[in-house]
Amino acid sequence: MQHPDEAALPAGLTLPRRQHELVCTVIDRWQDQGVIDAPTHERLRGSIRPIPFDWQKAARYAFLAALACVVIAVGSLLADRMLLALLEQIFSAPAALKCGFFVLLSAVLFRVGLVWRRKSPHRVYRNEALFFLGVLALAAAIACLGAALDDGSGHFSLLLLLAAVLYGLLGLWFPSPLVWVFGLLSLGGWMGAETGYASGFGAYYLGMSYPLRFALFGALLTGLGTAGRHLWAPGAGASDGIGRLHAMSPQTQVLGLLYLFIALWILSIFGDSSSLAVWQSARPAELLPWALLFGLAAIAAIAFGLKCDDGAMRGFGLTFLGINLYTRYFEYFWDSLHKAVFFAILALSLWWLGSRAERLWHWGERPGPSHPSR
Repeated sequence: MQHPDEAALPAGLTLPRRQHELVCTVIDRWQDQGVIDAPTHERLRGSIRPIPFDWQKAARYAFLAALACVVIAVGSLLADRMLLALLEQIFSAPAALKCGFFVLLSAVLFRVGLVWRRKSPHRVYRNEALFFLGVLALAAAIACLGAALDDGSGHFSLLLLLAAVLYGLLGLWFPSPLVWVFGLLSLGGWMGAETGYASGFGAYYLGMSYPLRFALFGALLTGLGTAGRHLWAPGAGASDGIGRLHAMSPQTQVLGLLYLFIALWILSIFGDSSSLAVWQSARPAELLPWALLFGLAAIAAIAFGLKCDDGAMRGFGLTFLGINLYTRYFEYFWDSLHKAVFFAILALSLWWLGSRAERLWHWGERPGPSHPSR
């Protein structure tokens, strides 16, 4: 059913208010510069209209609030003694039975989500929220499976690998970027747990600490995602699975960048140290190469993002370059530099950054050469 506010408006392209103002500004400037004549200007202005209310954002916030309320409701249940006793009786069932229950629950949630998406593909947030509940149910099923098959070996990383495989296949089958992201998160958890198990949960595996391992893992994911976005595209005869895998390249790149830069940030602070005592005895010069590597990675991400117009790469590079610089300040100058001087430097740097951003923002507003009206 059409919304009454939308039925009263003329047909045309509806845009959010900010985008509507931007497009109107561009159309007005085209007329001022003689690119279009007055009738064309009026026709273009009449073909767009602002959205009366941003229902998309309202839907996003409503579903986030709904998921938060689910968490609060579960917490409230656990806080009630009578309900807690009832839950203890329910969950005292055999682990295999609980695993089957959660498998069935996840299958129902995923099925309903697919049906709803087929009927209303534009209701993205509602459909993805249902997929999220299915992800949680499947995670509970895998945990119960681990409890049923536990032999005391402590090799729980196999459960994370199972979760990564299931989430990855489901994410490609639906397809669902949300489920795919959980698959990548589970894959990262499996990598950390498996290398820890192989090393007896020591500090190093193949001479690498946990942050260094995750930095390499993040670099691999970043390379695969970036190649999928910029270098590789499936041909006309590619299978549907290859096309769906290629469509998940942005999510793969973002998760890879997250793994990579957080791991490099930790390395820049603690280095490849095996323990807190080793880190405390390390000299600042021993940690400086990691800080330089962190900075070079951020600069490389910014350069690549500017060259290839990759917003994710550029945004991660700028964010973590700033984190690197201010982390180094706290490491080397916090005790020796007066706090007022520090905040003055911070204010000046932010002022300079804002001025540069404003200049770039208004770069295209310079008057260009006039053209005769057509």
